[in-house]
Amino acid sequence: MKHLSAITALLLPALTVQAGEWSGYVAGEFLGFTEDPQFSSQYNTYLSVAAEPEYIHEWNEGSDMFTFTPYALGDNHDYRRTHVDIRELSWNHAADDWELTAGVSKVFWGVTESVHLVDIINQTDLVVNEDGEDKLGQPMINLSLIRNWGVVDMFVLPGFRERTFASKKGRPRFGIDIDTDDALYESGAKELHTDFALRWSHYFGAVDIGLAHFHGTAREPRFVVLPSAINPATGAISGISPLYEIIDQTSVDFQAIYGSWLWKLEAVTRSGQGDRFYSWAGGYEYTFVGVFESQMDIGVITEYLYDSRGDEINQTKALQGQPFFTSPWQRDLVLGARLTLNDAQSTELLASVTIDLEGGGQGYNIEASRRFGDNWKLSLEARALSNIPDDNTAASFRDDTRLRMELARYF
Repeated sequence: MKHLSAITALLLPALTVQAGEWSGYVAGEFLGFTEDPQFSSQYNTYLSVAAEPEYIHEWNEGSDMFTFTPYALGDNHDYRRTHVDIRELSWNHAADDWELTAGVSKVFWGVTESVHLVDIINQTDLVVNEDGEDKLGQPMINLSLIRNWGVVDMFVLPGFRERTFASKKGRPRFGIDIDTDDALYESGAKELHTDFALRWSHYFGAVDIGLAHFHGTAREPRFVVLPSAINPATGAISGISPLYEIIDQTSVDFQAIYGSWLWKLEAVTRSGQGDRFYSWAGGYEYTFVGVFESQMDIGVITEYLYDSRGDEINQTKALQGQPFFTSPWQRDLVLGARLTLNDAQSTELLASVTIDLEGGGQGYNIEASRRFGDNWKLSLEARALSNIPDDNTAASFRDDTRLRMELARYF
């Protein structure tokens, strides 16, 4: 528990600063698994503590704002999960028809429920939660031009953040260890490469649309097996190294509201990581409002995911030293339901199943949350896989049926 004590000691000074412009949360998390681990280095239960305080200061009648949001997480087993990050450290100036943000910040793009294909500015902080929703802070200069024909966002992104991955003690994790200490780069500037992005967004009545282009270091790495990682006697692979290449990605996101229907689409095409490929995710959410003459709403979700890469990881390609992806999603159907009680405690529940229509297998997900009093929030997650083929990259996780419980105190 040494990591937990160090993180707590680090955060206490920040939490005792004069109240008023400070907010945020401190949370404890329990992660438990119903099956014995696949690897001897793993455990059945994990405990962690996290904190994300936020300081906001405004001046110039609200036209200027300074934001500081540190983040810290300590895990009792996985040393890679224990880390400190700056999510936000930025200055923002807002004028009548333009806005400027400089510093470390976060930007979110995306509309679909199951994946966010177009969300590429910030790197995924994968050790916080494997759902990919958590992001590392990104150094940036963002100029937004606000016009009656839309908003144009221009980004200069100096510096790159590598993706976080679980250690051998972490769970869930890929069957082969990812050697984050031996990351490879296409650019000679490595993590100092400057990236660029441009996005136009607008709305037409109940329709929102965004078009974007990104040029720079891929946030999603491919992987490669170095010769030193191959046992010459057995051919066994001890680890794989992430490879960060220079890419060009063009994307579109679309959302339209029509009565109780919410239609969504995200699509990308990317070059620079082998052959050009394209991916898209689209579908709808239909909401039944006031079910049984109550305040309760029920939303029915259907989405389809397509990726032209397919499941590219295989032993032959790895042994040949060729870069490969580890994405298990190719042609998948997502079916789900969202329950919103609309009560004072903000009780919500989301349940979904992802069906692999090509490779076989299903993934199950349940997320629920509820507030208690004015400051406490309990969040629950349950995830499981079934019928996963041996040659699917998700096979490493099929014995990782798990329950995640987080209790957060907001201030």
